[in-house]
Amino acid sequence: MLDDFFVRALIAGIGLALMAGPLGCFVIWRRMAYFGDTMAHSALLGVALSLLFSLNLMVSVFLVAAVVSLLLLFLQRRQALSADALLGILSHATLAIGLVMVAFMTWVRIDLIAFLFGDILAVTVTDIYFIWGGGILVLAALAWLWRPLLAATVNAELAEAEGMHPERVRLLFMLLMAVVIAIAMKIVGIMLITSLLIIPAAAARRFSSTPEIMAVLASVIGAVAVVGGLFGSLTYDTPSGPSIVVAALLLFILSLLPLGSRRAADKAL
Repeated sequence: MLDDFFVRALIAGIGLALMAGPLGCFVIWRRMAYFGDTMAHSALLGVALSLLFSLNLMVSVFLVAAVVSLLLLFLQRRQALSADALLGILSHATLAIGLVMVAFMTWVRIDLIAFLFGDILAVTVTDIYFIWGGGILVLAALAWLWRPLLAATVNAELAEAEGMHPERVRLLFMLLMAVVIAIAMKIVGIMLITSLLIIPAAAARRFSSTPEIMAVLASVIGAVAVVGGLFGSLTYDTPSGPSIVVAALLLFILSLLPLGSRRAADKAL
């Protein structure tokens, strides 16, 4: 019989995997892995601001990630630096500022390891409501944005010509990423969020004949990684968040075996 905290961890992790899978596909298709890292690193600044001003943790992390997204779009339009240089500056700057702020708050005792690498076994029933409620909203928004976002991913100029407003769609996608990062932080931690977005989607890529199938497979693979990682953590007494990522990595390695799969979705994007 499984303990209640382990069951809660399973439910929370599967909920996160279901919403991270489709978003991770767009991260891969649009080559935005470094952007995902930048937003994840900014989460620690959100943690520091939450502690300093007594704000809700998820709301604070979302607001910081959203501001970083807007700042990135603004700086890209200025064309002062390349996108990867801007991402590098924002990523390391927000992480460093967050660490410095936490160091100055000597009246607060926090477990940085839990924020950096997650503590899925500590999720509460309230956290599960947030995860599944937020996940349903994210997936509903992504379904609404699916066609214009896919069109902008394939050809932004053509999407603009058809009146799909690719820049607006890109901003909305970034905000959805901010929501997922705010929700995921407690489960897999700041340092591992991007891996849960990217690895299941990368594993699903070989077996998908359409973008829609790839999105579904990414969610399924992510859920399998959560279950496998948690049971591996229980069996071998390893950290739960990193164990989930290791399980996802093993699934990705298995996906590389020559099984004669199709890659029509990959070629289309």
